[in-house]
Amino acid sequence: MALAQVFETFAGPNAPVQFVAYDGSRAGAEGSPVRITVRSPVAVSYLAQAPGALGLARAYVSGHLDVDGDMYTLLARIAKAQTVDIDLAARLRLLRELGGPRTLLPRLAPPPQEVSPGRRWLTGRRHSKGRDANAISHHYDVSNRFYEWVLGPSMAYTCACYPTPESSLEEAQEYKFDLVARKLGLRSGMRLLDVGCGWGGMVMHAAREYGVRALGVTLSEQQAAWAQEAIEKAGLSGLAEVRHLDYRDVRETGFDAVSSIGLTEHIGIRQLPGYFAFLLGKLRPEGRLLNHCITRPDNTEPAARKSGFINRYVFPDGELEGPGYLISLMTDTGFEVRHEENLREHYAMTLAAWGANLDAHWKEAVAEVGPGTARVWRLYMAGSRLGFDRNQIQLHQVLGTKLTAEGVSGMPLRPTWTDRPAAWDQSSAETPSRPGPADGSTGDGTAPPAHDSAMALAVGLELPGDPRGLQAWREQSRVRVLVRRDAFDEPVRHRSCRGRRGHARLRTGHGPVPPVVHRFRVAGA
Repeated sequence: MALAQVFETFAGPNAPVQFVAYDGSRAGAEGSPVRITVRSPVAVSYLAQAPGALGLARAYVSGHLDVDGDMYTLLARIAKAQTVDIDLAARLRLLRELGGPRTLLPRLAPPPQEVSPGRRWLTGRRHSKGRDANAISHHYDVSNRFYEWVLGPSMAYTCACYPTPESSLEEAQEYKFDLVARKLGLRSGMRLLDVGCGWGGMVMHAAREYGVRALGVTLSEQQAAWAQEAIEKAGLSGLAEVRHLDYRDVRETGFDAVSSIGLTEHIGIRQLPGYFAFLLGKLRPEGRLLNHCITRPDNTEPAARKSGFINRYVFPDGELEGPGYLISLMTDTGFEVRHEENLREHYAMTLAAWGANLDAHWKEAVAEVGPGTARVWRLYMAGSRLGFDRNQIQLHQVLGTKLTAEGVSGMPLRPTWTDRPAAWDQSSAETPSRPGPADGSTGDGTAPPAHDSAMALAVGLELPGDPRGLQAWREQSRVRVLVRRDAFDEPVRHRSCRGRRGHARLRTGHGPVPPVVHRFRVAGA
């Protein structure tokens, strides 16, 4: 059997993919838009020593096997063909075709991007603070510049939420942050703890759009440094802070809300009870937790596949549980779960956008992090996208609240965060269970929610920078005003709303009114 035919057998006999090997052999679908090229005998040895996905991944990451065409299309075509199991006899026959026992020795070292326990620096007790820090550093301390190319301006490395199929990645990430904020019921003067905060996207959104005092913590030193610089540039240092810190070392308590966006996957199943108990202890009564994480579809699969590509190359020590298990654990810990939703299609769309960004910056990415690491990312993002598309993995947001001793939840009777303009009137729609001073202030000298200025806009008022009077009026009257999309005939004079994106946000109601609005005039007022 020719070498290309051997690789075709591993991929599946009906895979619509072309195979080309260094010995001149060809197999598969001639003229296919995706092609696998076996460049050297090293690729053969990798496949013989680790038959299946891991061997193919090692050959690809090391550059001894190439993929021409779209990686997602290739993986989708191979995955469909691999539904037929290869029995032991067939495996032995394939080994013989690859060259027999001589391909098994000497054992090839994996590419340097691969991490396994006991090798390099991933040692120590699983999910100890030191080992967790090393595991996080392996993936997140690659290069901030590399992440800027892949993630885009938002620097958000978690599932976006697309309000429409046509929305851009940036719009979807902003919508996701605002969805989290609305679920948490954020209002000016509140305190938010964001654990596993990444580059500070949620922290800055909460501070900028809601006037919230936000603290974020991350185990990545590079993330913390980037986030602090971004906070200072945005003029949010008085409200937002990101620390290079293990979430277990946060000393402050009494937070109004906690967000965990993409951290749970790194906790480990044995540590999850302590994780939820810790977050519950950080909340005041009626405080809310929004837990946003990747899950398995059910509880029948193992939490981790230690020999799998993701564990060895992407997220060392990462573990995924089923959504039912996580919800049960939250309730057992003391949370009352009030809402849950699955965003797996949104994560597939997010990964497609990240993959396109990587392709657009491929040459720069290879120069920045090296070809091996760039190949890991190309393979991992396409494979994960396929996993979400085919319901092999999911993304769940679970909202829980900490009850008072009398069982008061602090939640509205019905969800106030679905299909409505972000934050414009959310505080008046909340159950008034968080009392404050009658003058509309927060009691600590800070201004009321910035989005209250939308009230002035709706009724044609002109305000100075501080809308305290309007806030007090609204609190007394409990009036809710709906702002029409065509209510503007004069642009808003504020630096954060300049440009097409800012004006579009105000015009359509997708996003809150910016912090200090100097003047409004409504059509016909």
